[in-house]
Amino acid sequence: MMKTKSTRIWMTTIVAFFLATFISGCKDENVEIVGICPIVESTNPADLATGVSLDKIITVTFNEKMNPSTITPTSFTIIEAAKSSSTLKYGAAEISGALTYDATNHMMSFVPTNILKINTTYTGRVASSVKDLMGNALQKDYVWTFTTGSTLSPMVIATDPANNASGVYINKIVTASFNVPMNPLSITATTFTLNNGTTPVAGTVTYSGTTAAFKPSSPLAINTIYTATITTGAKDASGTLLAKDYVWIFTTGALSTPKVTLTDPLNLATGVALNKVINATFSEAMDPLKITTTTFTLTDGTNIVTGVVTYAGMIATFTPTVNLLSSATYTATITTGAKNLGGIPLANDYVWTFNTNATLGPLGVDLKSVGRFGIIAGVGVSNAAGFSEIHDMDAGIYPGVRSSFTGFPPAKIINGSIFAADDIAPPGVPAMLIQAKLDLTAAYLFAEGATAPAPATVAGDQGGKTLAPGIYKSTSTLLVQSGDLTLDAQGDANAVWIFQIASDFTTVGGAGGNIILSGGAQAKNIFWQVGRSATIGDYTIFKGNVLALTSITMNSHATAQGRMLARNGAVVLTSTNIITKP
Repeated sequence: MMKTKSTRIWMTTIVAFFLATFISGCKDENVEIVGICPIVESTNPADLATGVSLDKIITVTFNEKMNPSTITPTSFTIIEAAKSSSTLKYGAAEISGALTYDATNHMMSFVPTNILKINTTYTGRVASSVKDLMGNALQKDYVWTFTTGSTLSPMVIATDPANNASGVYINKIVTASFNVPMNPLSITATTFTLNNGTTPVAGTVTYSGTTAAFKPSSPLAINTIYTATITTGAKDASGTLLAKDYVWIFTTGALSTPKVTLTDPLNLATGVALNKVINATFSEAMDPLKITTTTFTLTDGTNIVTGVVTYAGMIATFTPTVNLLSSATYTATITTGAKNLGGIPLANDYVWTFNTNATLGPLGVDLKSVGRFGIIAGVGVSNAAGFSEIHDMDAGIYPGVRSSFTGFPPAKIINGSIFAADDIAPPGVPAMLIQAKLDLTAAYLFAEGATAPAPATVAGDQGGKTLAPGIYKSTSTLLVQSGDLTLDAQGDANAVWIFQIASDFTTVGGAGGNIILSGGAQAKNIFWQVGRSATIGDYTIFKGNVLALTSITMNSHATAQGRMLARNGAVVLTSTNIITKP
């Protein structure tokens, strides 16, 4: 019997229906639909993720293209709740935000209106009403949870060139600045890219401070649109990734710009002399009026170095007002305020760093917490007569008690306080003094045992001598009597002296016996380790930190820029003695 055309169509439809049912098993309101079931392939954050950033963009990726009309605030919700799909209630606790769908990547994204709460668990729900293009629905609600941390995602806050900039110089270095320090290992040619259309631009990626830089290997093409991208592979110092790729575009012009071709010292140079004059050579003649202390700067960390800037013969010169510090890293910068004779500026700030010579003398003695004291003693602190003063430091005694502080007033502490072992206020004074005495003992032992550079042996009277930075060892007593002792830093403001004195140390003031500093020497870098007791003679002008095993006496009108630190005995101010912070 011959089948009619309508019968064949009917039978084909029935077969297709049963095949689809057998293959997919998809249902929508108990009606079988042709096609493969859509599923949620992944979420970001993943299920049970912790430490999620508070500004996280939440995404859900499907296995196929979905019907955008089914992706609505009703079908996708984020709530503050624990994961329990049988008891979830939606509405009051739902998080508001903007929901979008990317058909190319089968991904829907949710951007919360406000940042999420700290250390809070959230539950995401994709409802089974979400369908694919064939009308197939999720077979059940997809539910997952994640917990926030306490940080925001890092973000790009500025770029150079700016987004949509035009007329960009073809020798431009492209930079992106972040709101927080980033993990330098995550800022690479993979996470920071530059493209001309779909063609990657070759270049070098570096990172410093909070700024990433992409330096093209060759000049960019003229009058061309470029796309720069920082990907979500970039993460901050704590490991938090960018919430999404940061993309911006710019268009080049036809001009190149002047540039720095050579510096002295070179970038990353080491062992640079402390009296170094810093130079930068340009590729062409520059406008001398634009080469100033504003456009040519030198810094030591955050400290601005003062100096004089001059320009001649395509070379800019920075001459520091005083010698540079030893063992320090300096950063020199020529800014885009520097221009050529045609008024064209550098394309980017030119920045380079260098390190100076090592410190002359030994390593300094770390006083730690005892450094806050101008005087500290074991059994007593006294002011015998006169209006003695301690400036910008404290005075302390341990295990001695407050009654062992005598002669205060008329002696006084200016911008400091007196602390004793029996003080009950403020809380914690005894513990603070114990720690200070422990730190004093450690400093004393460090100074006593210092061996590099090799100690020079000294004996008797050092008056009238000039000593370079180093370690000076006396096996008996030491005097400064017949003249002043000069300590010459030879231009190194960080230079250190350690005097290792086995027995007593005495200065005899008046016509001689003072400690004189020259060549940039600083009192804070001078340490007198005394094996018994120290006496600072009448009218002596003294410099440095005395670390005595037993006692210290300052005779009439002796002054000190330094500290009088006695481990076991007393500190005695005889008459109108002045101690100032080194």
